[in-house]
Amino acid sequence: MVTGSNRGIGLEISKQLASRDITVIMTSRNILKGRPLVNELRKQWKHVWYHQLDVTDEQSIQDVYQYMDNSYGKLDILINNAGIFQDEGRSILDLELSMLRSTMETNLYGPVRLTQVMLPLLKKSEDARVINLSSTMGQFNQLGRLSAAYRVSKTALNAMTVIFSTEMSAYKIKVNSVHPGWVKTDMGGPGASGSVEEGADSAVWLATADKIPNGQFIYNRKTINW
Repeated sequence: MVTGSNRGIGLEISKQLASRDITVIMTSRNILKGRPLVNELRKQWKHVWYHQLDVTDEQSIQDVYQYMDNSYGKLDILINNAGIFQDEGRSILDLELSMLRSTMETNLYGPVRLTQVMLPLLKKSEDARVINLSSTMGQFNQLGRLSAAYRVSKTALNAMTVIFSTEMSAYKIKVNSVHPGWVKTDMGGPGASGSVEEGADSAVWLATADKIPNGQFIYNRKTINW
């Protein structure tokens, strides 16, 4: 399952996983954008499916859990990709708390709650992985001025990655964070230095490689500092 997969890195991750004959459940908040896209992709990959998911809505999370449980009975790979970047270039000195709250709802609370709800299905997998799409903008040694809401949400997501990885290791579930790099997407902009294919690479590697780390922050398939 890939959240926020109707565009950008989430879409590219889904395509790369599908090309490896992995059954992919693509999700998006907007069904009018997500379902037609997946219908088009199914012309090439019949094992790509769609389900609406708003990670900030509890009922939506419960609905996708029931779909996964009824349709597959387990979940091998959960990729928490859905995210927003509302305060780019904004100073914390005049940042509205409403923007901070909405950023945390999508970038932190959503992945946390979805991982909690999906745990029974992840436990039924023989080699489950949870991959959180983060950013080096959340690294402590990179924290500086501007974009505080986004930065804090990714710092907190990294912290949750470590905590989840420790607690879920009892079930042999690996949990990692990924920095995709600055890539050419709607969020990254046309001036980004990397391609969307490069941005998806580490997440796909963590999803498919035989041996992967646990509780680490990954960039270009290598561990980086929190």
